[in-house]
Amino acid sequence: MPANSNEIADENEYRAWIRLGLEPRLGPVRIRTLLATIGLPQDIYAQSTSALSKLLGPELAAQLRQAPDDSMAATIEATMAWLNEPAHHLLTLADKHYPTNLLALHDPPALLYLNGNPDCLHRPILSIVGARSATTGGRENAQAFARYLAGQGWCIASGLASGIDGAAHEGALQAGPEAGGTIAVLGTGIDLVYPARHRQLAHRIASSGLLVSEFPLGAHAQPFHFPQRNRVVAALGRGVLVVEAAQRSGSLITAQQASEIGREIFAIPGSIHSPLSRGCHALIRQGAKLVESGEDIMEELRQSGLIPQSAHQPNRVDTPTQTTESLSADEHTLLQALGHDPQSTEVLHARTQWDMARLHSTLALLELQGRIARQADSRFQRLG
Repeated sequence: MPANSNEIADENEYRAWIRLGLEPRLGPVRIRTLLATIGLPQDIYAQSTSALSKLLGPELAAQLRQAPDDSMAATIEATMAWLNEPAHHLLTLADKHYPTNLLALHDPPALLYLNGNPDCLHRPILSIVGARSATTGGRENAQAFARYLAGQGWCIASGLASGIDGAAHEGALQAGPEAGGTIAVLGTGIDLVYPARHRQLAHRIASSGLLVSEFPLGAHAQPFHFPQRNRVVAALGRGVLVVEAAQRSGSLITAQQASEIGREIFAIPGSIHSPLSRGCHALIRQGAKLVESGEDIMEELRQSGLIPQSAHQPNRVDTPTQTTESLSADEHTLLQALGHDPQSTEVLHARTQWDMARLHSTLALLELQGRIARQADSRFQRLG
């Protein structure tokens, strides 16, 4: 297991690692070069300015030869204090417990701040990504796929964002404490949660799964943090499932990054009229595996040799379904008119030829039963 500060043999070494991660304009690629060329962080800081200049140039070399300023020194001490808390850990590139999946990146994080159970990093991991502005159906699919896959022993990794990410984490947690669990990769420091409405979700993940960040304590959400976070999500998993994505989105970039390092890519198809299906359809045209159930993913992973052929193969009951036996005639007719794409009341009025009072009352009944949901744009979406 990675050490927390109670187990650190040499605190000066950890201070040097933390400082290395705080150095402005250094970045993961330069840090990896320095470590490969010189050795551990304390060895790097012991080099002469001229030796460092050959690798970094004079400006960065002079920066590393100076003592840390007051702000950096305070962050280092705050991090050491944070490590004293239960379930708080720091993994470095030199640690034997550093996740090998991340070494496929040309710029693996030099440090990983962890809150929770670090064993999650060494379970079979599948990443789930998708749109922040997900539809109700998209969130249901993410939750159902994550719940099923976690129940099969897969740890679900995602980015704690709104929409698909949050639903995937929720689904994995619903699978129970004996399941594969979930990893949330943050775009902030490990001591902050973004978006704020996911604070309780983050606490639940820390209790039974794992929060991970490469950013130092106190680092607020910045636009450039999220592509960095996404590359970690892409690399952690043996595959990436894209649930909903616009044609140009961070989810597609994450899938592309995963594909470039040899990960399996899965995509759920959707309506040809939905903007959030176009990204998934583009991935499928480019060779991503079209999946309709968690078992489809399991089968593809078996065929790829990523899980044994003898793995358990349960019935395909991954996505929510509802019986129509208890529907009234009007409710059944309206569901048929709605189909599986979101529709406005104007479209439903034209399809049913009902008066608006009858239409609205039947919509209200179906919404109360949980069979449909009103979207943010006031259209109605069939559930299950």
